[in-house]
Amino acid sequence: MSQEKQYILAVPNFSDGRREDVIEAVTGELKGIEGVKLVSVEPEHDFNRTVVTVIGEPAPLKEALIKMASKSIELIDMREQSGTHPRIGAQDTIPLFPLMNATVEECVKLADEIGKELHEKTGVPIFYAADNATTEDRKALAFIRKGQYEGLRDLLKEIKDDASRKDEYESRKPDLSTDGLLSDKSGATICSAEAEGLTAYNVFLNTEDVDIAKKIAKAVRGPSGGFSTTRAVGIKFPEYQGVVVSVNMFDCENTPVYRVFELVKQEAARYGIAVTGSELVGPIKLAYVVNSLEYYLGLQGFRIDQILETHLYD
Repeated sequence: MSQEKQYILAVPNFSDGRREDVIEAVTGELKGIEGVKLVSVEPEHDFNRTVVTVIGEPAPLKEALIKMASKSIELIDMREQSGTHPRIGAQDTIPLFPLMNATVEECVKLADEIGKELHEKTGVPIFYAADNATTEDRKALAFIRKGQYEGLRDLLKEIKDDASRKDEYESRKPDLSTDGLLSDKSGATICSAEAEGLTAYNVFLNTEDVDIAKKIAKAVRGPSGGFSTTRAVGIKFPEYQGVVVSVNMFDCENTPVYRVFELVKQEAARYGIAVTGSELVGPIKLAYVVNSLEYYLGLQGFRIDQILETHLYD
């Protein structure tokens, strides 16, 4: 990739992780577009969502993401969808992050354009989050997704014309919509931009007691006393033995992966169980791997150019 060109990272997720034909059709919209590279596709059966990682130059990336989202909206019916991961729409999120020669401000502008053009093309309601948020509350996905698709859909219908609940309605309605409600079929899409991307990280425990995983997750996540840059849940994935502490990490520079891993091990020992391994869901920045390498090997004065493959970069 040329140093003169701009590259933006997008990590969208759509609300189907089970139907292979739908997953292939949606992600197929990201293929064959010059200036866009599909990095990974990560379906999650229990969550019933798929997380996609894609890198591209701004203009073709915008085109690709709108095509992808339009296909999700065409093929996924939220009235029939269920899963364990919070969601409010068929194309649930489209988050953007600067990757190379791009600024957060440019990503914010692109996310704003994607939301407007997707709404104009499909009619799907749009929420803006993170640095695109129109209110302080909407910076957080959890606020927008409160109640999930079913709860928010029904709430907006209930309070839209209730003068006594006008403030509540104004705080929860989509930023862009045709009628101030969610789409019954497609829900809504959240568009956003911010400086750091999400790193999804799972830690496996050798117990079938999901309550222990939930207690450890509570110790990890920021709102309940853990790391301010993480969110975590304890969950059982049917395809794996044991239970999982599933962590979303929003700043691996200041809260390194190794620190979360060590805290989970420490908390697990309290319950007399062991960590059997961990996994990254999708790509991770090289710098975030290096800081864990430095920690575990006790490296001093390590430089990233000591990794030979970095000399192959343009």
